[in-house]
Amino acid sequence: MPRVTTRPGHPYPLGATWDGEGVNFALFSENATGVELCLFDRPDQEKESHNIRIEERTNQIWHVFLPEVRPGQLYGYRVNGPYEPQAGHRFNANKLLIDPYAKALHGSLRWSDSMFGYSIGDPDADLSFDERNNASLVPKSVVVEQAFTWGDDKPLRRPWSETVIYEMHVRGFTVKHPLIHEALRGTYAGLATRPVIEYLQRLGVTAIELLPVHAFVADKHLIDKGLTNYWGYNTIGFFAPELRYAAHPEHAVNQFKTMVKTLHSAGIEVILDVVYNHTAEGNHLGPTLSFRGIDNAAYYRLVPDQPRYYVDYTGTGNTLNVRHQRTLQLIMDSLRYWALEMHVDGFRFDLASALARELHDVDRLGGFLDIIQQDPVLSQLKLIAEPWDIGEGGYQVGNFPAGWAEWNGKYRDTIRRYWKGDGGQASELAYRLSGSSDLYEGSGRRPFASINFVVAHDGFTLRDLVSYDQKHNEANKEDNKDGSDDNQSWNCGVEGPTDDPAIRELRARQQRNMLATLLLSQGVPMICGGDEIGRTQNGNNNAYCQDNDVSWFNWDISSEEQALFTFTSGLIMLRAAHPVFRRRQFFQGRSIYGADIKDLSWFRPDGEEMTDEDWKQGYVRCLGVRLAGDRIEEKDHLGNPIFDDTFLLLINAHHEPIRFTLPPHPINLQWQLVLDTVQEVIPAHAPLISEGKYYDLKGRSLALLQIETAVPIRPPLRGSPSAGS
Repeated sequence: MPRVTTRPGHPYPLGATWDGEGVNFALFSENATGVELCLFDRPDQEKESHNIRIEERTNQIWHVFLPEVRPGQLYGYRVNGPYEPQAGHRFNANKLLIDPYAKALHGSLRWSDSMFGYSIGDPDADLSFDERNNASLVPKSVVVEQAFTWGDDKPLRRPWSETVIYEMHVRGFTVKHPLIHEALRGTYAGLATRPVIEYLQRLGVTAIELLPVHAFVADKHLIDKGLTNYWGYNTIGFFAPELRYAAHPEHAVNQFKTMVKTLHSAGIEVILDVVYNHTAEGNHLGPTLSFRGIDNAAYYRLVPDQPRYYVDYTGTGNTLNVRHQRTLQLIMDSLRYWALEMHVDGFRFDLASALARELHDVDRLGGFLDIIQQDPVLSQLKLIAEPWDIGEGGYQVGNFPAGWAEWNGKYRDTIRRYWKGDGGQASELAYRLSGSSDLYEGSGRRPFASINFVVAHDGFTLRDLVSYDQKHNEANKEDNKDGSDDNQSWNCGVEGPTDDPAIRELRARQQRNMLATLLLSQGVPMICGGDEIGRTQNGNNNAYCQDNDVSWFNWDISSEEQALFTFTSGLIMLRAAHPVFRRRQFFQGRSIYGADIKDLSWFRPDGEEMTDEDWKQGYVRCLGVRLAGDRIEEKDHLGNPIFDDTFLLLINAHHEPIRFTLPPHPINLQWQLVLDTVQEVIPAHAPLISEGKYYDLKGRSLALLQIETAVPIRPPLRGSPSAGS
């Protein structure tokens, strides 16, 4: 074996960095006693071609420069140190380890008992001391060439008030698409094809939020059952794109970049669902793949009095130790990498409360949140928190600081309960429709802090929400014990599929009701991919392990599903055309500029305004809200006031029809019907109704009426009125 030339190298940047002359390798480990860099010629090698002992160590970073190494080189690490679980250390040089900063991986994980840190019957014994771990079982880290022809591409920075998010899975969206070349289905390259771009543009969404694309591991217990980890919430590499979504694994990085650039050219932002709260190494009985073998005590939160065990705020067996400066640096470096090198537009943080825990409690001023907020790059991107974890006090909806948006779980629950027909929802519904000021206004945030959703990947699809009372997760092979039992769903009278035309019509209307509510609410709407075409998972509300027809899009779309798509796209167009539905400021609920009409008013079916006593009544299932477009009290970026039409939204969750008297308006004009969810399509022309007259609102339906304001009550300050915010 020829000798490899080495130089001392540099401690920064961490990872493997090609500089045009050679590659610098840098690995952090605070408690290691020695580090070996292992080079491989092929991914299936059982033993490294070169083993290089790293001699240089600066500020707890082990580093070496290899002038003869080039991009494409496969490598890994073996790290020496004490194996003392009772002290929090799990070093074992017999384990080949993935570089935490690897920009790409090659090969897939193949499970073996030697990967685990225990022996059956003796959890304190470590099998890997008996024999050297077979290196062919573990993905190899890859040195990458970062050069890419971006041209003038950069994050789009579309205003929150103009954003409509579409949550989707890279593989599930395209794997069965008949118009995409078979070799590209289920891949990043597949998302960059014309059929996908045109579909998203026709729908009208402005951003896609991708389920995890960081390199992840399929859990052994799933593999043993013939299942897999489909969603990807089991990260092992925070810099490397997942290989199973690459048409050609050796080009995964460039394919991801091409996808982002293509979507940007179509005006569509890319938001990543990221999982920095835990890793795929699991609990104290899990495999040693990377972080655990490099520096267990630094990377993970350990039980203070029993450091053999891991603190688990995530339900996955471990929690990353964000209190350690190097772990925090790893997360920040990863985020900046995806922002600067991969050009993504934002991030949705899985179980973000776990990242904000400084000691035990969730600390909104925690180091993680502080550092992101002052970062000149990351603070300008779209930052979305999933504001809960499973630990005590982990439910933090409304408590993240300014600069953050949040998945609004209260919005989801309220809309589901209301349309299911539950009583006592009126006041809660009013808050959610108007932007959840009770959650966000006090901290100085705006309506777009609320990411509104009725359905997300985790739970029933929208179609299943109106088709099943109970979950049906038998395919997950956990005796139907997994997944939430609190779904706030209603099957409309029959569990599962039915040929009953009345039930099918009601289910279709309920889907339209919830989509219309979502897209006409203040805040940022998020549609779960497939809900616009009635995608079903056959009652499975936890399809995390179903990489099959349960989760994949079925592109054989029926006329009923096409009608739902048309209805949804029409709603998105309506929202885009009218800034009154996407305000940048909260409603005041009071008269503006001395006029006799409020910017926001709530009405009973008799046309009178809701009183304090009305809001307390549990039987209220029908109400109206008037959005005064000529009272937006907002300005565009030039300082011009924004005007819009005035709308009346009528909502009836009662099973019987209700005659709704239309309230008076200072401008003596007529109301015109814009949409009624009883109808499958948004009408092009509809009858005019005079104020004081009535509208017959069918049972379980929503209607939207409009007054076109010919002359704004407030004259523009300068220039002409703007139609956008």
